[in-house]
Formats: sequence, structure tokens, C-alpha cells
Amino acid sequence: QVQLVESGGGLVRAGDSLRLSCAASGRDFTHFAMGWFRQAPGKEREFVATISGSDGVTFYADSVKGRFTISRDNAKNTVYLQMNDLKSTDTAVYYCAAADRNLYYTSRLSGSYEYWGQGTQVTVSS
Repeated sequence: QVQLVESGGGLVRAGDSLRLSCAASGRDFTHFAMGWFRQAPGKEREFVATISGSDGVTFYADSVKGRFTISRDNAKNTVYLQMNDLKSTDTAVYYCAAADRNLYYTSRLSGSYEYWGQGTQVTVSS
């Protein structure tokens, strides 16, 4: 079993930055692809970013490309989402997710992830 705990959300102004963290406990962290998803009020959960376990391959949603950076520290069992130049449209609950596959797996699909955190609220005021 893997437990994920997000932190770092908050209320910021448009143009500001935030860094979200997701601490994982349980099994070998390097075998997990990690992803960030978000869900705004009245909308479906959407993909934000994903990173593979070993070689750090990343993919981003077009809406955040160039502004957000996903990274991971396998020694600390932690994945991060650095969010720069935040916009009001980034307001959502952000979820960390883990997929138990192999060292090189990534996925944009929420159904690929078995484990989810409780979410952290990010609110961007314009």
C-alpha cells in the first residue's frame, strides 16, 4: 500500500508562484510513475503533469507547459510541482497520484494511477 500526502497549496495572486509537494510512503518509490492532476469546481479532474520513476521523463498538459515543472527526489520519496506565473484558471484542488508500473512508465490518464492523495487547494486571485 502507498500513501500520498500533498502540501503547499494556498491562496496567491495571479503571476505568483507556488510549489506543491507530495510525500509517498510504502514501497520502492522508483517503481512508481507520479502524476499531478487537478479538479476545478464543476469540472472533471484533468491531467497536469507526469514523471517517470527512474529517468525523469516528463509530460505536461498544454495549459501548463512552460509554467509548471514536475520533479522528484527519489531519496526523499517526494514529488514536486513548481508552479510559476499562476493564473486564475489554475484554481483547483491539486491531487498527487502514483502508478505502480516500472522505472520508465508515464501516463496522462487518471485511470492509470492506483494511489491518490487527499488533494490540496490552490486558489489564484486575479
